[in-house]
Formats: sequence, C-alpha cells, structure tokens
Amino acid sequence: MKASFDLPAAPETPQSSTPARAPVSFFEPLLFIVSAGLSVLGAIIGMQLIVSLGISANTSIIGALIAIVFSRIPLAVTRRFRVLERQNLVQTAISSATFGAANSLMIPLGVPFAMGMPELVTPMMVGAIAAMLVDGAMLYNLYGSRIFPATGAWPAGVATAEAIWAGDQGGRKAAFLGLGVAAGVAGAVLGVPMSAFGAAFLGNLAALTMFGIGLLIRGYSVALIHVDIAAAYIPHGLMIGAGIVALIQVAREISRSRAGAAADPRNQEMSAAKARRVLSGGFVAYMLVALLISVLAGHLTEMSLGMLVAFIVYAAFAAYVHELIVGIAAMHSGWFPAFAVALITLTIGIVIGFPPSALAVLAGFSAATGPAFADMGYDLKTGYLLRGEGRDMQAELAGRRQQLMAAMAGFIVAALVVIAFHGHFFSRNMLPPVDRVYAASIKAGSSLEIARNLALWAIPGALLQLVGGAKRQLGILLSTGMLIASPLAGWAVLAGLAIRFVVTRLRGERHNAEMSAFAGGVIAGDALFSFGHSLTRLGK
Repeated sequence: MKASFDLPAAPETPQSSTPARAPVSFFEPLLFIVSAGLSVLGAIIGMQLIVSLGISANTSIIGALIAIVFSRIPLAVTRRFRVLERQNLVQTAISSATFGAANSLMIPLGVPFAMGMPELVTPMMVGAIAAMLVDGAMLYNLYGSRIFPATGAWPAGVATAEAIWAGDQGGRKAAFLGLGVAAGVAGAVLGVPMSAFGAAFLGNLAALTMFGIGLLIRGYSVALIHVDIAAAYIPHGLMIGAGIVALIQVAREISRSRAGAAADPRNQEMSAAKARRVLSGGFVAYMLVALLISVLAGHLTEMSLGMLVAFIVYAAFAAYVHELIVGIAAMHSGWFPAFAVALITLTIGIVIGFPPSALAVLAGFSAATGPAFADMGYDLKTGYLLRGEGRDMQAELAGRRQQLMAAMAGFIVAALVVIAFHGHFFSRNMLPPVDRVYAASIKAGSSLEIARNLALWAIPGALLQLVGGAKRQLGILLSTGMLIASPLAGWAVLAGLAIRFVVTRLRGERHNAEMSAFAGGVIAGDALFSFGHSLTRLGK
C-alpha cells in the first residue's frame, strides 16, 4: 500500500528504559484517578477556549508532559508513571475530554441557542453525546484498515509520541525534538502556524502540496483576482465533489482489501468484512441517533412523514460523511475543517428545504461527529508508535483496547462537565463563534445561485479526487486548505515540504527518524505556545 512518494519511514522506536511488561490496565486505581482528574481540567479548559476564542487546545501534548513530570516526582507511587503506556493512557483521556467537551458537545449545543430555540438544547445534548461516542468507537474499529492505516501520518500523534520518547530516553532524538520545540515556539511567537510547518515533514507530499496551495488560494484570491471564493461557495462545492468520490474510494479500498494485498503486514489486522460492518453499523447508529433527536425535538408533528424520513436519512448521511472527511484530512495534514464541512452539510440541508428547527439540529448533529474521530486517530497513532509499530500485534491490539477505555472515560467526563456547566456559559450569551455562523446561514435561507455554485464546483473537486486516488486525497486536501483562512499556514506547509525534499535528496531516507523527531517538536512547541497564549488571553 505504501508507495515511494508516500509517507516517510515510520520513526525508529527507541527501546524503553523499562523492561517489557504485561499490558497496563486503564482501570488501575491511581491511573484512573489521575486521568479522570486531568480530564475534568481538560474539559473545562476546552469549554472556556471554544466559547471565548473559538478554538480548542491540543491537550495530548499537555497531558503527556504532565504525566512525564508526575513520573519524575521521587515517590514510589509516582514512579509507576515512568511506564510509557501509562503516559499514553493519561494523554488519551485528557485529549478526548478536551476535544469532546469543546468540539463535539459545546458547538452542537450552541446552535439551537443561537437560533433562539433553547428548548432544543436538551434533545441536542442527548444526540451529541451519543454521536460523540459512536464517532470515537468507529475510529477505534477502523484504525488499522486500508482506509485509516496505522502507518498513516497522523502528525499530532507522532508529535506526542516523540515528546514521550524524549522524556523517557533523551539522546539524539531528544535533541532534535528540543530543536523542533524551540523552532515551533519561535515561529508561533511570530504568528506563524508552525503545526502546519511540522506536518509537512510527516504526511504525503502530494496531499500536503495541495493543502498548501489551497491555503494560499483562499488567502490571496481577493487580492489577486478580486473574488471571495468562500462567499462564492467554491471551496464548499469542491469539497462536495471530492467527498462523494472519497466515499466511492473508501468502498473500493474495502473491496480491494479482501485479498489482503496491502504491502505492509501491519495493516493486515482488519478484514474487509469487518470494515464494511463497522461502516454500515455506524451509519445505522447515526440513523437511530437522528431518529431519537427528532422524536425529542418534536419533529414528528412539525414535518410530514416523507420529510421526516428524508431528514433522518440525510442527517445520518451528513454525520457519516463529515466524520470520514474530517478523519481523512486529519490523518494526512493534521488539520481538519470540521466547522466548514458541517457548514457544507447544513447548506445542502437548507437547499433541500428542511424547517429551521430541523436545520438547527442538523448543524449540531453534523458538528458533533468528526473531532472525536480525528482525535482518537492521533491518540492511537501515539500508542502505535510507543508499542513498537505493530511488531507484536497481540500487544498492539491489547494496548489499543485500553486506549479505547481511556478515550471513552474522557468522553464521559466531558459529557458530565458540559451537562453541569453549559448553562453557565449560555446564560451569559457565551457561545462558540461558529454557532452564530450556522444560525445566520439558517436564517438567510437558500438561493438558486448557491445551489448552482455548489453543483458547478463539485465537478472539478470530484475529478481532482479521482485523479489523485485514495492514497493522496488531492481533492479533499485542496478543498480543506481553501476552507481555512490562513495564508501563512500555506507558506509554512510549502516551506516545510521544500526543506523536506532537499534534505531527503541530499541525505537520503536514513535521517527520517531525526526529521520526524524535529517535526514532532515543532508541532509540540506550537501547541504549547498556543495553549499558554490562550490561557493568557482568557485571563484578560
């Protein structure tokens, strides 16, 4: 499955300073208590950041660093956290709680509130919690398939693994990691999105090139050609076309995997039959959640039977497509346009003609899927690297199951925290900024021009995705970049790709381990600075 232009060789896995052990259980009392406490903290921070700044923090790095520091306290009980698997489980829990509370719950709950429909908050809460849990479970069950291979880039996951290795081992890779952290912080101080620069050293060259080009097109379209491509719905149309083709490619990849033809035996852990069961089961689960929300929201009396059935099917399809597109973008680039893709599914719903209350639920339901999916992919990538990159598949799968427990615990903590405190924010009119965008879109209604633009630009998006194939995801990554207003990120990606190309040509593939450590440090440095800067802004 891996071609010469694809991902660089996976980072060399250092031998841990601790001897091999039986799989660590997440439910060890101390590990569980520490993880739960940090998850509460992560959920609160995530809620505060998403309503105040419109962003959520990458707390995987933060959780890993806390676990490393905790393990260095000279007490017998804290030395247990020197085992890398425990550090991995701690960061999995806090990361899941942060993304779950901010992206998967607060954003969906804020949509009906922004619409002036607070009576829909409780139905949306039930649906969003269910969708978040289904979202995480689906990624867990798809991880290691041809669609979402364990050998995929997952840049944030690599960064966390490199940080944990550095804390455990030191040495040459720690030096490269430290250099990367310094570069990441320095660039972030200057306002450069350094996570994009770091991702350029880890992902597929063709995919990231298209991502960078997309970022530049969005950033300079008004200045160069006097066209606001976002207002013209050009990126949205491209994503629709690319997304449709991506779904077909997913089906083809599953079909091809029947014969177990993947070149890397570490991707042989999942059969095509299991992947099909997961995907079909996930769609059915989303239909049931959509039905549940509709019943609780009173749509049975608001819509005709035909419209209700159409809404349930479309809502499930929108959530399903949203998570796959977000997952693909996150795996390749480390960035995912969750807000924008949810807006696309909402726009199509507006064109179809669903009533405002149904559209409010649709926007929230779609937004609830994707972030948990992508975040679990990052965390499982970290665990995969720490456990030896699948060399012992029995240990790998056992460790993965423990990470699922940690993630689900983080999601449950997030749900409890959001249930307890969302009213505190909403009563003060503190909503995630994107919710006001969704509400404004619903109130503005549809137009023939929007529908025409979406259909027109879906054609080149589909063709580009088709030409690039499932490995490169050119259409998805180009439209992802065009949906994000950050031209500096575009320059950062292309600069990183250029450096990576030159280093590989001059020094060969043998330096991939150091390159991965440096890239992980850059992403970690950017995350640490952004986290600290966000907390500083909250205090003002």
